[in-house]
Amino acid sequence: MYTGPVGSANLTEQIHDYNVHVDRNDVFWMIPVKHAAVKIDFDAEHARLCVSNLNVFDDHDLANSLTQGLGLPSPPIAPAFPVPATVSFDVIWDGALATAQIENASQQFKGTFLSTGATINWSADETGFHFQSDNPPDPKANLISVLGREQNGVFFT
Repeated sequence: MYTGPVGSANLTEQIHDYNVHVDRNDVFWMIPVKHAAVKIDFDAEHARLCVSNLNVFDDHDLANSLTQGLGLPSPPIAPAFPVPATVSFDVIWDGALATAQIENASQQFKGTFLSTGATINWSADETGFHFQSDNPPDPKANLISVLGREQNGVFFT
C-alpha cells in the first residue's frame, strides 16, 4: 500500500508490504493453499481463488521485505521489523474478452490464454490497522487479467 497515487512505485511512499517471506528453499511470495481455495473451469472461462485469514508479515515496504528488515541507504528507507498480520482475498476471473493460442516448439511451450474480466475483494488486518478494498469490487479497475492452460518441458506434446 502506498500513500501516493494509484500505480505509484515510489518506495518512499509505501506504508505496507504484506507477504509470506522466503521459505527454506529460497522461494518467496508463494505458498500452497488449500485445494478448496482454487476453482477453475477453463472451458467456462471462469476461475476463483478465495483465501481467508492467511498469516503473513507486514514488512512496511518492499525494500525491508527483500533485505529482511535492513532498509536501504538510497533511496533512504529506514529499517523496519516485520509485523504479524492476516490477509484475505477473493479473486474472480470471468468471461473471455480475447483468446490467444501460443506455441514455440523450439522452447517446448504451448498454451491457450484467455484475456478475462476480473475482480478482487481484499483485506488486511494487523494490530492497530485494518484495510478493506472496495466492496463490491469495481470491474472497471482491472487493467489486465489472463487465464491460461499451458504445456511445457516433458509435458509438451
